[in-house]
Amino acid sequence: MASQKPSIPKGTRDFGPVEMARRNYIFDTIRSVFRDHGYLPIETPAMENLDTLLGKYGEEGDKLLFRILNSGDFMAGIDHSGRNLNSNSLAANISEKGLRYDLTVPFARYVVQHRNEIDFPFRRYQIQPVWRADRPQKGRYREFYQCDADVVGSDSLFNELDLIQIVADVFKKLKIKVRIRLNNRKILAGLAQYIGYPDNITDITVAIDKFDKIGLDGIKSELLGKAITESAVEKLEKILIIKEKAVLKRLRTLRSILSDSKTGQKGIEELTTLLRYCRQSKLIGAIDFDLTLARGLNYYTGAIIEVKAMDAEIGSICGGGRYDDLTGIFGLKNVSGVGISFGADRIYDVMAQLNLFPDETAVSAQVLFANFGEKEALNCLQILNKLHTRGILSELYPDKAKLGKQLSYADSRNITYTVLAGENEMKKGLFTIKNMKSGKQYKIKSGHIVEWFVKRIRRDF
Repeated sequence: MASQKPSIPKGTRDFGPVEMARRNYIFDTIRSVFRDHGYLPIETPAMENLDTLLGKYGEEGDKLLFRILNSGDFMAGIDHSGRNLNSNSLAANISEKGLRYDLTVPFARYVVQHRNEIDFPFRRYQIQPVWRADRPQKGRYREFYQCDADVVGSDSLFNELDLIQIVADVFKKLKIKVRIRLNNRKILAGLAQYIGYPDNITDITVAIDKFDKIGLDGIKSELLGKAITESAVEKLEKILIIKEKAVLKRLRTLRSILSDSKTGQKGIEELTTLLRYCRQSKLIGAIDFDLTLARGLNYYTGAIIEVKAMDAEIGSICGGGRYDDLTGIFGLKNVSGVGISFGADRIYDVMAQLNLFPDETAVSAQVLFANFGEKEALNCLQILNKLHTRGILSELYPDKAKLGKQLSYADSRNITYTVLAGENEMKKGLFTIKNMKSGKQYKIKSGHIVEWFVKRIRRDF
């Protein structure tokens, strides 16, 4: 019987050395910007108790949670007769833990659990994988990394400004042109009040958030299916198609329409102030107010941020917002927070599509010492160790093999320099250095080779 071909679950991926080097370039770039802005790193477990996760992402989000079966005989004590047994009650009995859906809810749990150790306002960043039982498609995976930055313990809009600046700094360094879309959850709550359905805010925001995919007709159909009247849907439609291109004009029109909603007016005031801060910080160029931006997550209460690449067809590559009530769910009241999350996997796809990765991310080593035998290899090790201490990526070919094979290895690894030190070179105290890209060769004395490489590597890389 033939052995089964190995595979991985749908929606997951393997990453080879070149891909990992490129991913680490993204992580390192994001991490450096987080640190420049004063954020501190934390980590949380891959799995959380289900009661931590359930009810935080809305009904659709709860369906996408990966649940972990209880250890041991997870079916013990379950009524097998079929009475009063459905999928929900069964899941609750056989699973107490789940893989984290995002990094924000675990962070809120962390803040509550460690509140006596934290100085507020607390700025943290976190770069870890998350899991969602979604339907895999282009740009959407079941396992993917998020790179989050959050501030808790302050309701100042300068925090939102700082996060938008982080977004601008990260994508400037990665050379990705982006559009930053802004909205405010209070404005959306005001819309729900205006059309007469304040208790249906979740239904309305989930539908509006699909505007780019299903259009106005799709939104109308979805809301009518939620028992919202046609007249209410028509009132909402007129607001969604407000024609003014200028952001401030749109906000003034909206202010007039939502004049009877204190919540809506507060949202417009917050958004207007944030946009003013952005203009004064010279960030306004790629920023736009988008009333259809809802981001369907229940915990947002104020500003909503979403970022899309301008030159690539893919979903959002970064997003976030203000959440005033999240820690309250875990018993810690009146702690406001705001955060953003970079989707590293989608950023990778954008950079690969647009050929934005620097050439050096594909370099595994800069120098290869060829192996002519044990005596020659030991002679090379002395130089190799000195190069390591100077931060030069270098390695020794481990086996004595034909020189052509070793040079092919250097080519395949994109190694720039190969050092040839055979018996004749050893007698003369010389090393022959071959530039694999230009074909040029150099004869360098053993006492000078380290400094020669230091100067060359600094120039070339």
